[in-house]
Amino acid sequence: MKVIARALLPLTFAAAAGAQIQTGSQAMDQVIRSLDARRDAYADVAKQIWSYAELGYQEDKSSALLQSQLRAAGFDVRAGVADMPTGFVATWGTGRPVIGIVGEFDALPGLSQKTVPQRDPVQQGAAGHGCGHNLFGTASTAAAIAVKQWLETTHHAGTLRFYGTPAEEGGAGKVYMLRAGLFDDVDVVVSWHPGDRNDVSPVSNLATISAKFRFHGISAHAAAAPDKARSALDAVEAMDNMVNMMREHVPQTTRIHYVITSGGRAANVVPDFAEVEYVARHPDMHVLDGIWERIVNAAKGAALGTGTTMDFEVTGATYNVLPNDYLASLQLKNLQKVGGVTYAPEERTFAESIRQTLSEPMLPLGSEAQIQPIRSEIVYASTDLGDVSWRVPTAQLTTATWVPGTSAHSWQAVAAGGMSIGAKGMMVAAKTMTLTAIDLFSDSTRIRKAREEFERRRGANFVYKSRMDRTKPALDYRKATN
Repeated sequence: MKVIARALLPLTFAAAAGAQIQTGSQAMDQVIRSLDARRDAYADVAKQIWSYAELGYQEDKSSALLQSQLRAAGFDVRAGVADMPTGFVATWGTGRPVIGIVGEFDALPGLSQKTVPQRDPVQQGAAGHGCGHNLFGTASTAAAIAVKQWLETTHHAGTLRFYGTPAEEGGAGKVYMLRAGLFDDVDVVVSWHPGDRNDVSPVSNLATISAKFRFHGISAHAAAAPDKARSALDAVEAMDNMVNMMREHVPQTTRIHYVITSGGRAANVVPDFAEVEYVARHPDMHVLDGIWERIVNAAKGAALGTGTTMDFEVTGATYNVLPNDYLASLQLKNLQKVGGVTYAPEERTFAESIRQTLSEPMLPLGSEAQIQPIRSEIVYASTDLGDVSWRVPTAQLTTATWVPGTSAHSWQAVAAGGMSIGAKGMMVAAKTMTLTAIDLFSDSTRIRKAREEFERRRGANFVYKSRMDRTKPALDYRKATN
């Protein structure tokens, strides 16, 4: 299918041809105005990606659309990086510093939803952008283009690099980019994520390991010859029972999830193949290593006890995020300058209807216009940006792209992310990331301070090592195995 792209042609910061760009706060104001001028075009890009709703490593149209915007703005785009057809890197400039901006664009299965405040899928069972990555990739693209134009106009030295990172939702695309050395020369990474609030708190999260466990047995007639069969489904259920009992004996910050992706095709045929997908999480990767070993041992025991065989494929493994207080303070200054989201009357009506579907909203309506105070805590989610943060000092913020109280991975997030509420929060993120990247290009001492904290938090003896044993990305990880 042809990607419909509205090229975002360069827009100079000067008010008229030949005018000179000003410095300091006036230059920053010009940057913000340049983004405002493109607001509708970027909202259109985000809505197109929202409508594509492509799963991890299948984001062909979404990736192509973002690449087209960056090429039109003058970036050199390299596609298909790190053995990922939808992964790409867009570069402008030369020399140091090297500042990276990250963008994601994959959707989640089963979350199709119209832009209405009640559950109503566009297509039953189809994918939807329940984590707002349609907004994520677009805002990051907008920021990269604005920073490039600022660098070009002000003649600042340095290299700006945009990373189009696929399959964040369980596919760990950024890990393969790290393995390929694509972040090796980066000084600082600037990123963000959609949410229900405006926040730059340097929080950490959960490290994660995920895999598909596949059991192989012997099929036979379930009534006439059950003694001749060895059920692969029995093995899956035995593994699940053992892991569920294990939950009582792991640290309380542990999270373990599973779903049976293949359990047989007919009740009267003993399944000779069954598959279960597991995700395990903990705030510390080293603790998670031990928990994961126990899960694997449960799978081995299940196979032994049921007379089947087992193999497993690690599809993802990501570190917890390494916070950086200095970079958070830099982003806070810029987020406060940009400000939050102001709802129009029809958006407030939509938000009030959405909130009636939420069980326990944590923030009041109106908080979308506020900047949340800095806090230090662990959030119970995971991202492959965690690996990046252990290799490169990383700044991340959240903006109010969803109605306050909305959880990620929900139909409510899909609904808001496909309409003007999501677009408004997206532009707050684009402006804040733009100003932060400009700060880093403008003053090398800021990069030095971020690096000093980064080295201190990692520790002198830290060596990054991915937990994924795959040599290439699991491009089919979203597809059930038969």
